[in-house]
Formats: sequence, structure tokens, C-alpha cells
Amino acid sequence: MGKRNMDALSEEEKRLFPLKTVTSVVSLFESILKRTTEPDLALLSIIVGCIENTLTCNQQILSGAKSTVITTTVDETSEKLLAIPPVRKEDDFPEIEWPIVEALYVKFRAVIKSSVDVTQYGCSEFATRELVKKVSDVIWNTLTRSYYKDRAHLQSLYSYLTGNKLDCFGVALAVVAGCQVLGFNDVHLALSEDHAWVIFGLDGKETAEVTWHGKGNEDKRGQPVDAGIQARSWLYVSGNPVICSRFTEVASLVSSINPSITATTDSLEVASMQQALLWVLYDTGHLTRYPMALGNLADLEELSPTPGRCHCGQLFSQAIEVARRCYGNSHVYPYTYQGGYFYRNRMYKEALESWANAADAIRSYNYSREDEEIYKEFLEIANELIPFVMKVEGSGHSARSILKDSECFAHLLRFYDGICQWEEGSCTPVLHIGWAKPLVNTISKFDSQVRRHVVISCSEVAEEDTPATKPQAKEQEKEERLVDSHVGGKTADQKAWLGSTVLAALTDLCGRTVLSPAFFLGPDTKTGSYTQAIHSLNISGTAASTDSPVKIVNKPKLYLRSHKMAGLKDLLLSEKLNTHAISLQLTAQSQVQLGGRKLRGEEAKDAKQEGRDANLSRPKRTRKE
Repeated sequence: MGKRNMDALSEEEKRLFPLKTVTSVVSLFESILKRTTEPDLALLSIIVGCIENTLTCNQQILSGAKSTVITTTVDETSEKLLAIPPVRKEDDFPEIEWPIVEALYVKFRAVIKSSVDVTQYGCSEFATRELVKKVSDVIWNTLTRSYYKDRAHLQSLYSYLTGNKLDCFGVALAVVAGCQVLGFNDVHLALSEDHAWVIFGLDGKETAEVTWHGKGNEDKRGQPVDAGIQARSWLYVSGNPVICSRFTEVASLVSSINPSITATTDSLEVASMQQALLWVLYDTGHLTRYPMALGNLADLEELSPTPGRCHCGQLFSQAIEVARRCYGNSHVYPYTYQGGYFYRNRMYKEALESWANAADAIRSYNYSREDEEIYKEFLEIANELIPFVMKVEGSGHSARSILKDSECFAHLLRFYDGICQWEEGSCTPVLHIGWAKPLVNTISKFDSQVRRHVVISCSEVAEEDTPATKPQAKEQEKEERLVDSHVGGKTADQKAWLGSTVLAALTDLCGRTVLSPAFFLGPDTKTGSYTQAIHSLNISGTAASTDSPVKIVNKPKLYLRSHKMAGLKDLLLSEKLNTHAISLQLTAQSQVQLGGRKLRGEEAKDAKQEGRDANLSRPKRTRKE
């Protein structure tokens, strides 16, 4: 257990004060990050918190101070303002003096050291659960008696030391900083997408709750997070959080900076400082496993691109790649970040695909009321953003409209399929009539020919529950095997012609949804007859008014995994939509929910070996007479 030197900054670093430019703050961070020793979290949190709180104070606008305002587009329906204080000769930071920062730093160390007697917990090199709980109690008991869930600028130690207020992330950061003050360098942050806890002990194998979430579950502090992981809650990302080093913790406190002055106005200086610091951390390799920080940097780059840096679109893609490679696709926000970017830039097809990918990530979880933030995210996408896209695309008659693109329809169905599977096995329902109406309205925008162009298959469990779809799927698989066996020795182009052009032409001509290739080609079709068969096919009559060859279009394939969407398969592909039936099916109680929590993975295997239904978490109780 090493002791830290009270001189948190070198003399050279102290000469950078007073901090009054973004450049001076960046220089300070660069100097600290180049050290061989670990950075001091308390000191850095105080510095950035002081700057953030000073520049985002509402008094600056309310007092009528002269300022320039830049309007930037947030989405298609609203705008956000960037407030620029009067430009001075030097720069526009209020001067941040070292004596003020030092006084707050000394105060934090005094609070921790005077409240925690390390000798009571032995002289181990590693922290114990009791010590972590004690540091958490110290922070907790010095806060005001209120929970600040949606208040801005409460995530830094500056807020704690000047107002005794912290949000959820701020409490966790303060506990880690407190343990660092005591010399326990094995205590680190573990970050999900909406929660934070700590890891400690040898190899970081121990976990402990140290903060609150939602309405303040203080009774969880000190407990391991195993229960949340086993419940498959998104809040605990299936046990795949961002495990922080000390440098990643610096990245987290920078990423948590909030430039907002009001709901519609941002401080340009704070945003510029955050952007510059994130690039410093990016260049030093401390964002390589941090998808949320990469997404925040991409958002900042979209508003104000940095010359010579990669495009924000690349950063969004990089965040997704990290989430898939490092965290088993357990993180949802990288996809919603990217979807928001595509939406703001009118790339609506790409946005639908990103939102569908987000739903694919959420489908592996069970919904609980602690997942409120991601629920609101999906609700906004389903009930506001997608309907707006449909309104924009439906207002014209462009041949390139996404309403004429069957892939977009497939993305839409995959989005709702993920939401429905998220609901399955959950104690709390997700979908209600507020979800159903926008879905029905959106689906009705797509023509029946576009909808029927999507090849839909369902999971085995879903097919068992919807027997009407099972024979069709079997027949479809049989036909696909026949096509593969007949054209096995052909080139990819010939297969495309045979598998799509001929069938599509025959479907249009005969008015049938499915026609067996064996019926048309015959079992003894020879190699030289493919071209002859294709060229001998002529489209004529009222159904085809042109003699041009049929356009090759690959039918998008969609695999539905949720019970609800599998049950909607026939309704979605029918020529005339039964909107009432779709609404009823979508808002019906989840089929697996009736029997309790759905079992997955090893639990399902054990249940199968014991002869129990894998969809039931426990056998039904015998009714007492």
C-alpha cells in the first residue's frame, strides 16, 4: 500500500496556473498523463469541475451579459444554441487559480483521512469490502439528503466539495478517489452504460455497489453486483462493463463533462475543452476500450470537426467495433449514437439499420424498471424519430424513397423483434398501446409488394406456437435446397439469375407467392439449358407493360426470434393489413412471461435434462383444495 505525495503537481505544472485557456488545460493533462506514476483522480476532477461549473453558470445569461450565440441543429425538429462569452485578448476562461484548487484538494484528503482509520482494516495491500463500504459511507453521509438523477454538473468532486451534491457517477468516482487517497490502488471503476460500481482485491475479482441508482437504493452499497448480472439486467450489461485503469478513470471524468448551460444552450468553451481532452486521451490509447467516450467524442466532432482528425462517422463505427470485440455486443448506446448521427444527416436507411442493431443488442436482456434510461431511448426512437422519418419519406414520390425499399422494412421489423424479445421473460412488460399505434402507422406506409418481398423465417419455439407458419417455412427451406442442388456447380451470377429473376418473374406472372423451382426446371435440367430457359421467359399481358428484362433484386432475409413478432408474420405480409389484430398481438402479455422468467443458456440445458420446460423458471404450484 503506497502513500501518495502531497505535491500532486510538479512545479512546472503549477506554473501553468492560472488556467484561462483550453490550451493551458490540455497542456496540464498532457503533462500528467505522461508521468510514470498514476494520475490523481481527485485533483483532476476538481479542476475540470471548477471550469465546467464556472462556465455553465446560468447567471451569465440571466444577468444579460453580452454573448454571441451560435445555432446548431440537434435533430430535424429542434435546434440547440452554443453560447460564446465575449472574446477577450487572451482567451475566454475565467482564471482558475492554483490556491483555490489546492484548498479544495486538501479538504477532500482531510475528509477521507479523518474519517477512515486504515489500521482497523489490517495492513493488507488490497482493499477489503468493509473498507470500500466505509469510504462509501463517508461520501454518502456528507451529501445532502436528496437524490439528483437528472441534474447537470453534479458528477465532479468540485460539486461535492462546494455544495455536497453528487449524482450516481459522481459518488462512485468519489469512492475510488477516496480509496486512492488512502493508498489502495486496486480499487477501480466498473462502468456500464447507466451505472457504476467498483472492483477491488487481487486481480480485481471482487465487486461492490458504492452508489445509488434511480430512486436511491442505498441498502445495496457494499454488496456484490452478482444479482444484477444474473437477472440479465441491461444496467449491469451481462457482466461486461468497462473495467477502468487509472487512466481510463481520467477518461471517464472527462467524458462525463456536461457543456449544457440550459436545455437548449451549450458552453462552447466547455465543449471545446472536453473535445480537446478526449483527443489527448484518444492519442495516448486510453479510449481503445471505452465505447461511450468514443461516442461522445464523435458527437463533439459532428458539431465542430477538428482539422486533420478522422471523420465523426469513423468514430461512431469505431465505438461499435469496440463494443462488439471487447464486450460481446452487450452495449446499446454505440448503435443509438450512430443512429442519431444518420438521422440528423437524413441518412434514414442507415439510421433504421443502426436502430435495428441496437435492438439486437438489447434482446439478450430482461427488462426491469431500473432500465428506465434505455427504455426511454427506444421509446423515443419508436414513437418520435421513426414516425418523423416516415412522414418525411411519405411526403414525396421519390423512386428512392425508403418506403419502396424492402430492406428498410426488414430493419423496422428487426427493431421491433428485438424490443419484443427484450420483454420476454421480464417481470415488467415493455410494450403498450403507445408502442402499437406508431408501429401500425409505420407499417401501413409500406406497400404490400414491398412487405411481401421480405423473406421471413422464425425460431423453432416461435414456429411451434404459430403452426400456420411452420409448413410455409418448411416448404421454403425445401425449395431453397432444390435450387442449391440444381445450381451447385454454377457461378454466383447464374445462381442469382436462376434464384431471383426466374422466380420473381413467375411470381408476378402467376400471381403466386411461392412456386417450386423443380416445377419449372424439372429434375433433369442440364447445364446448357439455363440460359435458354431464362431467355425464353417473356413477360406479357396487362401485368407487364414492358418488354425489358426483369431487374435482379435480392430479397432481404429476416429471422424473427420473438414470439410476438413471429405471431405477426402472416399479418405483416398480407396484402391488406389488419391493424387491429397487429395492435392486439403486439400489446398482448408476453407468452413466456406467463410462466415466469425464461431460462437461457446453461439454465435451459439443466432444465431440459431434468425434463422441465425451458420456458418456465419453476414448476407450477399445486392448487390447494
